[in-house]
Amino acid sequence: MMTALAAPAAKRIRAIYWTVAALVLLLPAIAMQVTAEVNWGPGDFAIMGGLLALVGIGIEMALKAALGKRARMLAIGAMLALFLLVWAELAVGLFD
Repeated sequence: MMTALAAPAAKRIRAIYWTVAALVLLLPAIAMQVTAEVNWGPGDFAIMGGLLALVGIGIEMALKAALGKRARMLAIGAMLALFLLVWAELAVGLFD
């Protein structure tokens, strides 16, 4: 039986993810101060925050699951790919 990811490695991955997620959410707020081309409303920030939180929860679950290293990385990669797909659809209507 496989065990969950070692605590130090899992903490490092968590810290990296949540830092990157905060920066991704902060970038449009900064860009709105510099250019008029970025115009996010409160709903946009809420949707992006929700998406980032769901991906973060999924990564947390993958890190705690009793999976092998390859399965864990595939699960995390699939979550990130799905996030990018949903993000692209919401941003530009990828499937329209």
